[in-house]
Amino acid sequence: MVDKRTLASFPGSFKKLFGYLMDETKDLKVLFHDFEDGAEGFELVAARFCYNKKSLDCISFWTWSELLVALKECQDLVSASDSSLILEKILDCVVTRLASLVVASPCTCSSENTRISWWFEDLLVLKIDLIDKVIRMSISRNIDHAMISKFLLCYQRSRFLTATPTEKCKIMEVMINLLSLLDRSSFSCKLLFGILRVVSSLKISSHHKSILENLIGSQLDRATIDFLLVPSSRRKGYVYDVNLVLRLVKAFYIEGRCFVLASRLRKVASLVDSYVVEVAADCHLSPSKFAALVLVLPDDARESHDRLFQAIDIYLEVHGGLCEAKKMKICSALNYAKLSTDALKHLARNPKFPSRIAIQVFINQQSKLENLFEDKTHLVDTFSSSVFAEESIDEKVSSDQVLVYAKRINLPNKAEHLDVQLQAMQCTITELEKYCGIMQTQIGNIPRTRLSSLGNNARFLPKLCS
Repeated sequence: MVDKRTLASFPGSFKKLFGYLMDETKDLKVLFHDFEDGAEGFELVAARFCYNKKSLDCISFWTWSELLVALKECQDLVSASDSSLILEKILDCVVTRLASLVVASPCTCSSENTRISWWFEDLLVLKIDLIDKVIRMSISRNIDHAMISKFLLCYQRSRFLTATPTEKCKIMEVMINLLSLLDRSSFSCKLLFGILRVVSSLKISSHHKSILENLIGSQLDRATIDFLLVPSSRRKGYVYDVNLVLRLVKAFYIEGRCFVLASRLRKVASLVDSYVVEVAADCHLSPSKFAALVLVLPDDARESHDRLFQAIDIYLEVHGGLCEAKKMKICSALNYAKLSTDALKHLARNPKFPSRIAIQVFINQQSKLENLFEDKTHLVDTFSSSVFAEESIDEKVSSDQVLVYAKRINLPNKAEHLDVQLQAMQCTITELEKYCGIMQTQIGNIPRTRLSSLGNNARFLPKLCS
């Protein structure tokens, strides 16, 4: 059997051979028995003879329809991985027309988007290997990346209607490779998660899965909770694919190259908190996976830890038989300084949490209260001595009583009397806030003449409360 590609790769040699024979024989006939692909295969050989370099220059004058016909013929006769001068020349002309964005459209289009994307349908007939060449060449010519991403989605949907599982895998792998070459702003996070859902039922390579997850991770701050709720495989047991979310968050940091804008980090933290609250009720979610979720972000990613506390509370409620060590590992994600007063009260009285956690909460709050007393006492002393010492005697006595009362609540056994102490601390804070309000009222009632007598020192009066 005569191989058409082998024969076509030596056009110069056959031309010389036939030219020599033509000088001796006027009626030359060459018979090929069992020629591969029959007449169509022979067209490839004929094309190599007919289109030398001078003839190929004329391709640039072909119409759009003629280019499409030639391109389709080339893909049927030559593998896209083969080097073909004709194919490269046709591709160059096609992409040049697309890059101009003012190609004479064969149809009348009413909108600008339709006028620019009319060529989508024309290229849907091409095989994925040839599409790969067209898109890569289009990227090198700076064709709009958003338009390219839209075409790829259109191509995937169209070809999937008749493609085999193997062909679908090939299409998705090429599509993922091409998307990784585009600007990240040229496609949406929704598009990427849509591709993720498609490939979840296909056997694409782990390399291409990693590329796709990195693309999603780079846009994780644009995602919503619905996108993350991807069901896990049945063999894993738990409801949602927690490992996927962990990989996406790590990809977000990798994409940031050790520097991520605080605003983007806050959005990702809020998204992760919503996800953790959602999956906390899963009775099949292991403590190690849940701990990995609550610890996946650094402490500075969150301004408040209330939602994180809510998720941990739900998880401990569902998984009541956890040992103290596993509970402490999970609770190590909490920053008590970033918990609200209500959350701290709930945590201190919550039997689901380890007893050591309650003690740590108390110590943290007592330290904050002592610092608060020191600050308020300093302000009271400074203000009293400089503005109206005679009017602040009663308030100073009251302040001393508050301080004495605060010291009395330091009971020897903190664990047993924690609830009593927290209530006392709350009462003390309430009294202190009331006292602060009285001071502000008195400052507002001071006559301007008395303030003016202070001269330039008046602007240094402390602001007690905000």
